[in-house]
Amino acid sequence: MTEARVSVQEYTIPVTALNVKQSPQHERDPPSAARGDCGQSGKQFPARCRKADPIMRAIIDQVGPAQLRSERNRFAMLVRSIISQQISVGAARSIRRRLEELVAPDKVTPESLQRFTPQQLRSAGLSQQKTSYILDLANKTSQGEVVLRTIGRRPDEAVIEELTKVKGIGRWTAQMFLMFALSRLDVFPAADLGIRMAIRNQYGLSDLPDNQTSHEIAETWHPYATVASWYLWRSLDL
Repeated sequence: MTEARVSVQEYTIPVTALNVKQSPQHERDPPSAARGDCGQSGKQFPARCRKADPIMRAIIDQVGPAQLRSERNRFAMLVRSIISQQISVGAARSIRRRLEELVAPDKVTPESLQRFTPQQLRSAGLSQQKTSYILDLANKTSQGEVVLRTIGRRPDEAVIEELTKVKGIGRWTAQMFLMFALSRLDVFPAADLGIRMAIRNQYGLSDLPDNQTSHEIAETWHPYATVASWYLWRSLDL
C-alpha cells in the first residue's frame, strides 16, 4: 500500500511560541507514555537544537517560532488521512467537505458513516478503495478492535501496531496520528517524502537520503524529533 505525503499544513499552524496544545484531560497521554520530555521543556527545543545542529539552527532562524496543534477528533483525522492519499490537497478538501455534507447534521463518526451504503459514500467523491478503507476503520472502531479513546495510553510502536490493523493505514499515517493527534514530541517519519526532500536540500545531499542516513542526521533531534520534522516541512516553503 502506498500512502500519501500530505502537506503538513493540514495538521499544523504557525504561532508565536513553541508549545503543544493538548486535547481534553481524558484524552491526554499519561506521564508514563513514550512522549519524550513534554511540557515546559518543549520550549527549550530551539536552544538544544541550535547547539547540536547548526543546520537546524539556521532553519529555525528562518522559519521562526512554531506551534503544533493537537487534533481532538481522532477518528475524523484518520478519515481525512485516508481521503488525502495520492490526491492533491485541494481535491482532498473537496471530498472531505462533500462527505461532511452527506452525514450532516451529524459529524463524521463511525456510526454516521455506517448508516450509508458504499455507493452512497462514493457519491461524495470517494474511490471504491478508499470507501472500503473508511468503512473498515469505522467497523474496527465501533467493534472495539481499534480503541481511539484510550489509544493515547499506549507507547508509540503499540499505537502504530493497532492503527495499521485498518486497511489503508500504514506506518506513515500512524506516525502523523502520533504527532498531530497524540502530541508525541519524539516521532521521526523518515520515509516521508517531504522530510527526505528537506534533508537533501538542507544538508547538501546529492540525492534523497535513505532510511539510515535520515536517522543518522536526526540523531541529535531527540527527544524533539516531531518538532524538528515540523521545521523540515516548513523549510520546503522557504
